[in-house]
Amino acid sequence: MDHAITFVIATLCVLALCYRFYGVFFVRKVLRADDSEVTPSHTLADGRNYVPTKKWVNAGQHFAAIAAAGPLVGPVLAAQFGYLPGFLWLLIGCVIGGAVHDTVVLFASMKHKGQSLSEVAKAELGPVAGWCTGLAMLFIITITMAGLSMVVVHALERNAWGAFAVFMTIPIAMALGLYERYTGSSKGATYVGIAAIAASVVAGPYLQGTMLGDWLTLHKETVAVALPIYAFFATALPVWMLLTPRGYLSSFMKIGVFGALVVGVVFINPEIRFPALTDFIAGGGPVLNGPVWPFISITIACGAISGFHAFIGSGTTPKLIDKWSDIRTVAFGAMLAECMVGVMALIAATALHPADYFAINSTPAVFKALGMEVVDLPRLSQAIGLDLYGRTGGAVTLAVGMTEIFTRIPWFNHLASYFFQFVIMFEAVFILTAVDSGTRVARYLIQDLIGDVYAPMKRLDWMPGSIVASVLACLAWGYLLTSGDINSVWALFGVSNQLMASVGLIIGATIILRLSQKRIYMLTCLVPLAYLFVTVNVAGYWMIANVYLNPAAKGYNPFNAGISIIMLTLGFIILIAALRKWKELIRIKVSAPSGLVPTAAE
Repeated sequence: MDHAITFVIATLCVLALCYRFYGVFFVRKVLRADDSEVTPSHTLADGRNYVPTKKWVNAGQHFAAIAAAGPLVGPVLAAQFGYLPGFLWLLIGCVIGGAVHDTVVLFASMKHKGQSLSEVAKAELGPVAGWCTGLAMLFIITITMAGLSMVVVHALERNAWGAFAVFMTIPIAMALGLYERYTGSSKGATYVGIAAIAASVVAGPYLQGTMLGDWLTLHKETVAVALPIYAFFATALPVWMLLTPRGYLSSFMKIGVFGALVVGVVFINPEIRFPALTDFIAGGGPVLNGPVWPFISITIACGAISGFHAFIGSGTTPKLIDKWSDIRTVAFGAMLAECMVGVMALIAATALHPADYFAINSTPAVFKALGMEVVDLPRLSQAIGLDLYGRTGGAVTLAVGMTEIFTRIPWFNHLASYFFQFVIMFEAVFILTAVDSGTRVARYLIQDLIGDVYAPMKRLDWMPGSIVASVLACLAWGYLLTSGDINSVWALFGVSNQLMASVGLIIGATIILRLSQKRIYMLTCLVPLAYLFVTVNVAGYWMIANVYLNPAAKGYNPFNAGISIIMLTLGFIILIAALRKWKELIRIKVSAPSGLVPTAAE
């Protein structure tokens, strides 16, 4: 049997070589990043949004923004196919696609003064493609919120301890935000906040048998309704009161958990108990219904290639880059680091016995039909103090896998329940932090689109417009959350996310065609684009035909089918606009080797 250290060493070697050679080639030769050219953070410096930032500080904030729950949950769900498909896709997808996508999107946004991807698309491909990109971004961010929130639902249902720990992060973060707002300092409050979060986890067991514990033992329908209600208030509140302090506190948990996961995998070196390939590669699995291709590439997005990163790469980060050469560390390097996180999550899942994995990730009735016998799950359920059967969504599986690894250390074997609940809180808090930010982005997009018809909606400081847009955003992803299961919603999330990555690569290919000395360099984007675009459309069609429009399927939902059709259509419109632009650009020579060739929009 294989052991984890083999995969860790192989991954580190591949990623290090990629960063050293392909990263240098892509940034210096393909994009021709020139440090003699001034970046937008200097030309538009305002001390608020455009601020020149040191390379490693910027890389840290960029990694924190892109590495949320995606690289943890996706590989866990994809373990259904065995360890080999997920491992290969993480490495190949990241090296060939993800690192290129994140870097070229950041570069394109910087070339357009740090504007959003929809504005870049409008300038590069024309107004129709720009509007379609904006609409696609709205669909994608909405679906992303539903997909991520469903993971939280299954992690917190019937889990009073976890629900209490996650709930307590809200008043703790608000207290920190208020303290910093009115004192101007957060150093002391940070220590208190971290201690309070730790105390919330420690206090969990004492809730059992109490009125509060019974009240927090929530059904999944209750959690599914509570999350969009929470998101509305989180979106309506000022960012300094909840969103920023919560993200700040959660960053300490991220560092701690990631560090502990690496240490645990390297030094404990667990055995990989999954086979390279399972019997479900042809489809029909209890976690994911579809076949290994195309579903491996839409189930694992973050960690391999993720369109959600385009929101970050064309949002905050391009306004902070100090020098053009910094993009190799900030974008290319951060994506490689996220790939490493995804591999660690895959190891934690496949270190479980396959029967235990499927017992967690499928309903009792479905698991019974598999004819498998659990091995360690009864012992783990007793040690953790929670019924682990039928807790789909990936979050619980990861927490169980990490707990199993760490409790192999003799002096930690009696702390299984604390390890488990801390990881659950870690995952839930990070997902909710992404939900806070994502719902706010959806609100901005809604205001911008409606503002084309009713001008006052474009004013972000207009309270009625903010409230209406926030309600619409929460209702949209709340409906998706309550109307599907993890299989259908995560697949919908995967298709939309990878469609966004395709759009990013389309815009990147256009930028490279206009700026690079050799047009063959365009292949750096066209190769991953060709694979991803075909994969997305095959997966989308499969889900529409076999699930969303199939009355016999558990995920039957014509509304999801309509969303999928609209998104795939938008993708084709953007691609057609790009093909026309590429045909035009191929006819001319690059006339401005150190800058942008003026476009019609400019």
